Amino acid sequence: MRLMIEGIGWVGAVMVLLAYGLLTTRRVAAASSSYQWLNGAGSLGLMINSAWNGAFPSVFLNGIWLALTVYALTRSRGAT
Repeated sequence: MRLMIEGIGWVGAVMVLLAYGLLTTRRVAAASSSYQWLNGAGSLGLMINSAWNGAFPSVFLNGIWLALTVYALTRSRGAT
């Protein structure tokens, strides 16, 4: 189980970094669903890993990050 949780955390970290890298290099827009999904899935993975390891400030931060992602996705969905 520990190895699976570590894998989830590492995949989450890669997803958040990939989203940021794509945004920084202007390959995706901040409002794009691909950016938001990468960010949201990554933060969820980091939340799971952080909670397992008892790093609750990180759980809090990534929970806010995920909530902002959900807000952005639902807002953009309503705009179309």
